[in-house]
Amino acid sequence: MNAWFTCNLGDAMLAGEMLEEVKILFLSAFEKQNKPEDMAVFFRHESEGRLQCEVKVYFPPSASTIAHEFDAISCRKPMLQGLGLLVGSKNAKSILW
Repeated sequence: MNAWFTCNLGDAMLAGEMLEEVKILFLSAFEKQNKPEDMAVFFRHESEGRLQCEVKVYFPPSASTIAHEFDAISCRKPMLQGLGLLVGSKNAKSILW
């Protein structure tokens, strides 16, 4: 399966707790799968023309099980511009893009 997933965590000022939850669940799965090089979670602050920006997280296909835990929806591969690594393999970006 090559589907990416995204989840909007809402207002950037209030998303810290959810980001921590994503990290915790991810790290457990990451360890169980022997830390695959293409497994990570990415994030970006997006405003889409609104005054307040929101935090969106992006899960590559290798992290789909974690994505489902957060009711993430299927999406296209995100553009690399402005995308940060939240947690996971530091090599994931170069592998996935």
